[in-house]
Amino acid sequence: MDYKKVNAPTNTISRDMNSLSENVGNVYETVKIIAKRANQISVELKSEIEKKLQDFTNTSENIEEVFENREQIEISRFYEKLPKASLLATQEFIEDKVYYRNPLREKIK
Repeated sequence: MDYKKVNAPTNTISRDMNSLSENVGNVYETVKIIAKRANQISVELKSEIEKKLQDFTNTSENIEEVFENREQIEISRFYEKLPKASLLATQEFIEDKVYYRNPLREKIK
């Protein structure tokens, strides 16, 4: 997913959990769904930034030398400015872009 185009807020917003959990029916299940999606997003972002920064790795043994690379700094700043994974997951949940299912409920029906 392209997280650059997501219109999630960059700071925390208080939300009414009862209105968020209307589709699921359970507040705790809603929190669990959002938390699992936030973990997935976090892993995706981490692997993405690691791939981009891997080009800048220094294989020399000399610890005293510290190289500042402008591109590396810009990439790091960009990812720091992105909304947190929990905010992205909450926005996706609000926009019904998160697929979830509960196998236990499917057994009962």
